[in-house]
Amino acid sequence: MRSNPGSALLACPLLAYALFLWPTASQGQALPASFPNKVIRIATAEAGGGSDFMSRVLAQGLAAGTGWQVIVENRPGAGIVSEYVAKSPPDGYTLLLNGSTIWLGPLMLESVRYDPIRDFAPVTMTHRTNNILVVNPQLPARTVKELVAMAKAGTRIDYASANLGSTSHLSAELFNSMAGISMRRIPYKGTSGALTAVMSGEVQVMFASAASAAPLVRAGKLRGLGVTSEQPSELFPDLPTVAATVTGYEAVQIYGVFAPAKTPAAVISRLNQEMVRVIKSPEHRDSFQKAGVDAVGSTPEYLAAAVRNDIGRMGKLIKEAGIKEE
Repeated sequence: MRSNPGSALLACPLLAYALFLWPTASQGQALPASFPNKVIRIATAEAGGGSDFMSRVLAQGLAAGTGWQVIVENRPGAGIVSEYVAKSPPDGYTLLLNGSTIWLGPLMLESVRYDPIRDFAPVTMTHRTNNILVVNPQLPARTVKELVAMAKAGTRIDYASANLGSTSHLSAELFNSMAGISMRRIPYKGTSGALTAVMSGEVQVMFASAASAAPLVRAGKLRGLGVTSEQPSELFPDLPTVAATVTGYEAVQIYGVFAPAKTPAAVISRLNQEMVRVIKSPEHRDSFQKAGVDAVGSTPEYLAAAVRNDIGRMGKLIKEAGIKEE
């Protein structure tokens, strides 16, 4: 099953807004001669996740390559950190690095107090990461096909997820929809709590980020059944794709850096130049691969287009599955 962006547009006005409008940055302003003359803050969500990893790579790389003062600021929850950056001065000193919860959250959460398109200016896509479909080692299913068969035979299967609309949540709901099964969601506070629940057997299944799941799979604490990219992953050559069983399935998380809207275009351009240099540098390539990260480094326009596509693709699933704030 492939989502139809056109039908998603009809379902939600935000989708139409996102597909046609993106006020990226204020034009016509020269880069201030003193930029930067104070600490740059890269705000992100919980420590230990994929966005935290890349935030620290960027902070260290920017500091080493330019002499800039750059720190990482962790805040609990994608909504909280996104609102914080959206309301920050548009001067390039407070940035947001996070994944799709930023732009998909408003489709599900009435409590969101920012607009994912109007309130941000894209800087660069930092990286993509697969999820890994992992199960408790005691679960009899050793393949994606066997897991689907168990669920269709009536076995109750619970999956762990982090916050509403997280990649662990939406990847599982997409799997439910496309495989024709009904695994039940059990929410946890953060990725680490959800992974712990699967390892303990409290729940059986999780779609976990490669960065967090890979070490546990290698240690035998979890069993990997498949990767969520459409094509086999070079990082995990021993794992098949979920799509090999569930035709057309794909769930890849993209991450990016955003500045507050109306940040001068010259500042965006300078930040983009230095961040892409860090992301594409040979010295970081090994650390990206070991963490299960597909480093990108892109233009602001590429990130904007990717976000618009993701809103269109996942908006239909969110509407049809009735995924809303409880």
